[in-house]
Amino acid sequence: MSVFSRPQPPIFNSIEEERLHRKQRLAAAFRLFGRFGFNEGIAGHITARDPEFTDHFWVNPLGKYFGHIRVSDLVLVNRHGDVVKGDALINQAAFAIHSEIHEARPDVVAAAHAHSIYGKAWSSLGRLLDPLTQDACAFYEDHALLDDYTGVVLESSEGKRLAQTLGNNKAIILRNHGILTVGQTVDEASFWYITLERTCQAQLLAEAAGNPKSISHETARLTHSQVGAPKAGWFSFQPLYDRIVREEPDLFD
Repeated sequence: MSVFSRPQPPIFNSIEEERLHRKQRLAAAFRLFGRFGFNEGIAGHITARDPEFTDHFWVNPLGKYFGHIRVSDLVLVNRHGDVVKGDALINQAAFAIHSEIHEARPDVVAAAHAHSIYGKAWSSLGRLLDPLTQDACAFYEDHALLDDYTGVVLESSEGKRLAQTLGNNKAIILRNHGILTVGQTVDEASFWYITLERTCQAQLLAEAAGNPKSISHETARLTHSQVGAPKAGWFSFQPLYDRIVREEPDLFD
């Protein structure tokens, strides 16, 4: 194996195998979000597109603590917002936001949004993040800003506006609301969320301490190509997945 080789996302032999894999990764992502303290009451959602019914997505049941979610708890929702598998309610904001993102971005398998503290704090500034660190460069010229707040997103028209603002980026800052990330895998979208939250924290700390120095445009672009690709996000999630599976194997139930 070359010194530069690294694991790649799996290739599946059947739709059923791929569906189970996505659901397992989704349940693990929720457990990790719970560990990181990204829960806030009933707020927050991660979705995963179904590999067979591609206008359907799997999502968390409304009101269930992230840290308790199992594969069997996940709910399948169609393009109209109807629950077609599972017997729980869903967050209407999750449908309004995620359905439009999945519709606008066929490349997006998963989208993640929660009301985590540093994402919320940074969103109130109404600014894009600066390339202050190597990790921040994953989002350089690759995140957007929805620069207003009109209340809880419950209408598809508002979700459509969010999706349009997101464009082809991997992340969006929702002013006075929080952050949202997307990816070609559940793993990628979830890792981007975790590291974006920490990037918000890092810039808030740096600006509170003094006058941080930004990475140059050319170097930030280069670093983005090194740390910001979809497979880089997927790979970065793997140690977190291994940890949560070892410590909480009941998530597979």
